[in-house]
This record gives sequence, C-alpha cells and structure tokens, in this order.
Amino acid sequence: MSAVERERRGHVEILTINRPEARNAINSDVATAMSAALDELAVDDLCWVVVLTGAGDKAFSAGMDLKAFASGQGANIIDANGFAGITRRTFPKPIIAAINGSALAGGCEIMLSCDLVVAADHAKFGIPEVKRGLVAGAGGLVRLPRRLPRAVALELALTGEPMDAERAAQLGLVNKVVPGAQLLDEAVALAELIAANAPLAVRVSKQVIVESLDLSEDDAWKLNDTSFGEVMGSADAMEGAVAFAEKRAPNWQGK
Repeated sequence: MSAVERERRGHVEILTINRPEARNAINSDVATAMSAALDELAVDDLCWVVVLTGAGDKAFSAGMDLKAFASGQGANIIDANGFAGITRRTFPKPIIAAINGSALAGGCEIMLSCDLVVAADHAKFGIPEVKRGLVAGAGGLVRLPRRLPRAVALELALTGEPMDAERAAQLGLVNKVVPGAQLLDEAVALAELIAANAPLAVRVSKQVIVESLDLSEDDAWKLNDTSFGEVMGSADAMEGAVAFAEKRAPNWQGK
C-alpha cells in the first residue's frame, strides 16, 4: 500500500493521501511520496492538471502526525518545499484540492497550497493550533488573509474553530460544494475542463495571477506583457487559431 496513491486520467493526475486510519495525517512516508510525486509531475509534459485528495470520507488530512514528529520524522515531514513537500512549493501547473472531509491544521494549509478547491458538503476547514498553544506555521496565517476577508481569517486563526463547506464557498475559499459521493468525479471534471485548454497558456495564466499579487501594478504589467509575448509566439497559439479556422479540436503540444 502506497502512502500516496497515484492515478492518471488523460492529462489529469490524481494524488490520494492514503492513511484513512490516521485521518490522512502526514508522516514521513506521506511527505516523501508527495514531494517525489510533485517533483516528477512538475516536469511531466503529459500531466497538465493535478487533483489532490484524501482516502475515505472522514478527513482530507488532519495535518501533521504528531506521533511521527515525536519519533524524529520532522525533517522528512517538512522539507525544502515545506510541510508535506507542498506548502512552500512553486508548482507550475494547476492543483485542485478535492476535500473529502475535514481539512484541519496542516491539512488546511495543504489545501491553501492548491489553486482551486472542490469540497464535499460535509467538509470542514480550520487552523485549530491555538487550542494547543501553537500557531499555524505552514502557511495558514499567510494565505488565509489572501483568500478570505481579514476579519474571517482572524476569526479562524484566533478562535481555532472550523468553518463548514457552505460558508467556505460563500466566502470564496471553495469553488464548488458537492455531495461526498460525487466529489472526485466533480474535481476531475473541473480538471478536465482546464486540461482541454492549451497547457502553456494555462501555466502562464496561473503564473501571472499568482505572482502579480505581490507586485506593484507597474511590475505586474511587465510580467503580464512578457508572459503575453511568450504565449503569442508559441506553437499552441498558432494551433488554436488554425483549429478554430478549420472548425476542429486543437491538438495542443504545450509549446
């Protein structure tokens, strides 16, 4: 049994954290497998979108496995790419989190490392670290205020109380809420909508949106213009125009 199960559907890779008996808590095996998979997928020309989920229907991830941490696995659980090999990673392709249950503490921070979120209707989100005398150190305190209104981010961080999927969707943290039985199919359907588009254009669009958040408007326009030039000169841009003229589906190369 692999700590992170992998499945390929067309140009979509599905990664499943596979420790349902431990609420998919992150130990050394999970973190190492996750980091290795993302390293590989980042340069895999046939993978255009990643879906990340958890096994079972109870938890996406409960965060760090404290028993594993106490046993000395900390260096592997948190590597150069952050907690679980993802929270500090710059990943070029879209990642969709399919939240199959509670996403708490480090599990919430893994979700915040993803670009889009599809949640089961029973999912919950939260950073309860203050209840244990800790703080959310894997990105929760940095990313939540960028994804939610400041007062709501503070509410989650200071009370430690969870937010349900419906409220998360209303506030824009979640793209879509679906019945639990439909979660993976809905997440893959969203991934396939993205994968139907030119992969280079998708990657560049993600890059500009993500990187421009931390730039002045002038610098954001410079990034935009450089990226626009890169895409306009690509083989895929020509293929898109030719396919439109010929009334056929484009054959993307990612170049």
